[in-house]
Amino acid sequence: MIKLQWRWFKFLSLSLLSALLTIPLKSFATSLSTDVAVPTTQSTSQMNIVQALVLGIVQGLTEFIPISSTAHLKVVPVVLGWGDPGVAFTAIIQLGSIAAVLWYFWSDLWQISTGTIQAIQRRDYQANDFRMAVGIGLGTLPIVFCGLLIKIFIPDFDNSPLRSTVAIACASIFMGLLLGVAEKIGTRERNFDKLGMQDGILMGFAQALALVPGVSRSGSTITAGLFMRLERGTAARFSFLLGIPAITLAGLVELKDLLESGVGEGGFMPLTVGVISSAVFSYAAIAWLIRYLQTQNTWIFVWYRVAFGVAILAAIIAGVMPDS
Repeated sequence: MIKLQWRWFKFLSLSLLSALLTIPLKSFATSLSTDVAVPTTQSTSQMNIVQALVLGIVQGLTEFIPISSTAHLKVVPVVLGWGDPGVAFTAIIQLGSIAAVLWYFWSDLWQISTGTIQAIQRRDYQANDFRMAVGIGLGTLPIVFCGLLIKIFIPDFDNSPLRSTVAIACASIFMGLLLGVAEKIGTRERNFDKLGMQDGILMGFAQALALVPGVSRSGSTITAGLFMRLERGTAARFSFLLGIPAITLAGLVELKDLLESGVGEGGFMPLTVGVISSAVFSYAAIAWLIRYLQTQNTWIFVWYRVAFGVAILAAIIAGVMPDS
């Protein structure tokens, strides 16, 4: 009973924290930014509460489940006729996912941090917490490096062919099939205690693939984990821990774009609803996926990703959906 009450307390606290995050952010963004007109993008001031709620749910459910949040945030609002929600809205609701993963793994992060400090003091560089911290740090470098290369050499990456709807569909199908191969041949003989620095590096390179929309950060890293003979639950847990720096950095990059483009007037309530729904459903998705993969396989995600990609391609061919 006490454990159940503690979970509800964490759940409600997370929602409150996510809502509070939007207050200083909106004030800061409004004071520093200037409005930039983007004809093809729906501004946050035009978005109503129902739309913000739905997109927050989409963000929360797809950020950590291996089906690609970027793909769904691009496709779902277009299918519903709402248009692209834009960088500003995406950046803010991603704060909910960041808060959720930090909250869920707080005890793990505290253990790794304190254990690493103690290991350094003892000069015990083979300690599990130290190796885990170094693995997460090294595993973050590939996506940071590749992200910087994209910023330097492809400044208009947001409008590049790699971010088109066709590319998203193809990436979804390919990564779904690759996950199926990993599920089929993976031996799943290594648990969390057997993780090392090399695992962080290898999974980090897989994580960098998620810079291409439709790949899915959790999808690529869980797939890599299965190829690396990790248990399904271990692969998911390590994927989420490894993703904390990457997701946080991605949020900060998007916040920079937010400050440049502006939030717009009248968008406070939808933004708050979007952040809260994103946080709540991100937390629920993390908890569900880890429990699910402890007893079930990943075939449901394989078939979903293939069907999702095929449906997009069919809609484009039929002229129902534009290739944008």
